[in-house]
Amino acid sequence: MALHFTTEEFESRQHLATGALIREGLDGLLVFRQESHYWLSGYDTFGYVYFQCLLLTADGRMVLLTRAPDRLQARLTSCVDDIRIWIDGPDADPAGALASIVAEYLPGQSRPKLGVEYEAYGLTGRNAKRLEAAFDSRAYLSDASELVSRLRLVKSPAEIACLRRAAALSDAAFAAGLDETRAGAFEGDILAAMHGAIYRGDGDDPANEFIIGSGPEALMCRYHSGRRHLDTNDQLTLEWAGVFRHYHAAMMNTVIIGSPPPEQIAMHAAARDALLAVEAALSPGNTAGDAFDAHTRVLDAAGYQAHRMNACGYGQGTTFAPNWMDWPMLYHANPVQLQPGMAFFVHIIVFDSDKGLAMSLGRTSLITASGAEPLSTTTLDLIQR
Repeated sequence: MALHFTTEEFESRQHLATGALIREGLDGLLVFRQESHYWLSGYDTFGYVYFQCLLLTADGRMVLLTRAPDRLQARLTSCVDDIRIWIDGPDADPAGALASIVAEYLPGQSRPKLGVEYEAYGLTGRNAKRLEAAFDSRAYLSDASELVSRLRLVKSPAEIACLRRAAALSDAAFAAGLDETRAGAFEGDILAAMHGAIYRGDGDDPANEFIIGSGPEALMCRYHSGRRHLDTNDQLTLEWAGVFRHYHAAMMNTVIIGSPPPEQIAMHAAARDALLAVEAALSPGNTAGDAFDAHTRVLDAAGYQAHRMNACGYGQGTTFAPNWMDWPMLYHANPVQLQPGMAFFVHIIVFDSDKGLAMSLGRTSLITASGAEPLSTTTLDLIQR
């Protein structure tokens, strides 16, 4: 069985979740987020692109409704014993099947109160409408999208060990990519080296594509198709993540090929100062908004207000495609209280489109009782090739 955590670990997580259900006055939770499936039971799949739901009752029972290709997947990767299958067909009604399962599991209640993870990639707008139609007059549905996400924020020792492994893989990937980085290098070779280092280290596919861009495309902070060769004087922006057992530790860097102009050296100095300021603010008792504000104070004072972003990071944990961004984000006035055991990827991005210059710097840190502990060992110095 491909379970990566102990039975006791899963029981502890399920106990936290049922406690939250009881506090919220809910009889059960309809789990649609794949991160929640994995965290609660170990269930590991990309089958969530179809209608798939785990019912967790307030007394701790679980049943999974999925499709036939995931029957054995669930058997082999999860601790869920009751696995139900809905059948593909023109008249398939998985939402109706789920409503019948709820009635079976909660037979003494005419209209149970159910939380729903509406903020889930598998629960499309169409499926959400079908879900609500199937449960109309059969249950009270309420949005509980962040119930498990909040519980996942503070990592257990076993999860922290996964994050540390992910960070080591992230460092290894960057080192491998740098070995391929020089004037004339092909971006595809750089990416291949980075991914290869992660796979050779027993890592996983990232939850979204690695971001790579050079020349004018170094000012893009999203993946795009198409590769180029590096010029004699160039700039290369990379954003990537080491991944271990689906736990991510993202990093970001802009590497200089050749000689950087003085303006870009100044941009790097400001980005480094901003990164350290945010990490200093990642301290128990502060909020996610406080951490973001530390980033703006440094960059705005250095004259980069027009060239910075309106968020400077987000949580890191176990995430699935289409992205590795975990809840919550670091933006102004975000009230989420920081606690030991939380992990955040801090990215400082300064893109000066007027001058065509890019600079970015980022790494993942674990919040401890005494403050932020960067999980990466890669230098924060300006890197030139």
